[in-house]
Amino acid sequence: MTKQVQIGSVAIGGGAPLALIAGPCVIEDPARTLEIGRSIQAIAAKLRMPYIFKASFDKANRSSYQSFRGPGLTEGLNILARIKQELGAPVLSDIHEAAQAAAAAAVLDVLQIPAFLCRQTDLLHAAAQTGKPVNVKKGQFLSPLEMKNVITKLTESGCRSILLTERGSSFGYNNLVVDMRSLAILRSFGQPVVFDATHSVQLPGGGGDRSAGQREFVPVLARAAAAAGIDALFLEVHDNPAEALSDGPNMVPVDKLESLLTQVLAIDRAVRGY
Repeated sequence: MTKQVQIGSVAIGGGAPLALIAGPCVIEDPARTLEIGRSIQAIAAKLRMPYIFKASFDKANRSSYQSFRGPGLTEGLNILARIKQELGAPVLSDIHEAAQAAAAAAVLDVLQIPAFLCRQTDLLHAAAQTGKPVNVKKGQFLSPLEMKNVITKLTESGCRSILLTERGSSFGYNNLVVDMRSLAILRSFGQPVVFDATHSVQLPGGGGDRSAGQREFVPVLARAAAAAGIDALFLEVHDNPAEALSDGPNMVPVDKLESLLTQVLAIDRAVRGY
């Protein structure tokens, strides 16, 4: 069994119920972002699923210079603070530079390290030094075994609340695959394990100046991950993915979310034996 990490009012791992980390890829219009969060929260509450809201304030690694990045650190954190207050739910967002850690920690309940940056020692150290829980996405270029080094960097920097997220591995050009053995390997380290079902269907750079995706496979991978055993499910969700300003092809439509989560929870209960 993994250790338990407390994120605001939500416990992840250690036998706690399967948690949901979900929201739009990036903060777009503040009102729309909040409304998406409310819709997800209502579904999670109906299914009795602990919920953490997520959205990025800056997508610093977009394929194109012209791509929408979000409102930025200061405005983005102000928006996330309002969403946190309105929803009464913990909030998660990612940081890209060590200098962002302290400001982000003043608002966020958990700091996320992007997959591309998961080996950046200074970034990990800065996140750990805030005292907040840290969710690290496994790089597409790393084996699950190599995440032990990431855990060590965080623990040696003082972090005691760590989540590990699987989000697929590079498979040739412009493609990702998920080796479900990775979930078992990551769990063997004792940290709670999260599965990011939406980024796992991304086709990086597959659209030339943007990433493409295969949304139709999100339910397949989410069900498989629940069967393998996870502590939380990470999903990017939008009310109209075709209008989304980032990662639209990967995102789950709000009106499809309840059905997907119902399936995942049924498998999770079977695996847990209740």
